[in-house]
Amino acid sequence: MRHGSIPGAHGRVRPLTLLGDEVLRRPCREVTDFGPGLARLVEDMFATMYAARGVGLAANQVGEDLRVFVYDCPDDEDVRHLGHVVNPRLVRADGLVLRGPEGCLSLPGLEAGTERYDEAVVAGVTLAGEPVTVAGTGFFARCLQHECDHLDGTVYADRVTGRRHRRLMRQVGKASWSR
Repeated sequence: MRHGSIPGAHGRVRPLTLLGDEVLRRPCREVTDFGPGLARLVEDMFATMYAARGVGLAANQVGEDLRVFVYDCPDDEDVRHLGHVVNPRLVRADGLVLRGPEGCLSLPGLEAGTERYDEAVVAGVTLAGEPVTVAGTGFFARCLQHECDHLDGTVYADRVTGRRHRRLMRQVGKASWSR
């Protein structure tokens, strides 16, 4: 991304990977090539996230088996957090465990009460390979945990239990995109 440019302005919207696609269930590979292809991927991911009206997007959600995610997400105080992390690792998730509504661009139109910590810290690098640490609270902490889960082959539905999980799976079975 060029300094001062709007993320995704030069990207193309890619098709979203939906629940049931194997790429969502595998841990993603570390990024080793920091060339122009990675910058294009991040631009495309922002364009796709904005087109789908999301707040975060992992590379495997556009079919790329790489450890990268983008975000444009508010926290509970309505402070906007905007960026990307390459080769992210969730280094801390703590505080209170809160159940809150969670959805996913790979399960369009669905949401379920999902338990997440209200504080999270992710460490990784930028497109330029520079170290970056991103800390979040509230809704933004939920987003960071959600995107790191994706890169480990987990979707939020895996964290939903009991009757909420059964209800969510019934909704998945009825969804037009799951057929």
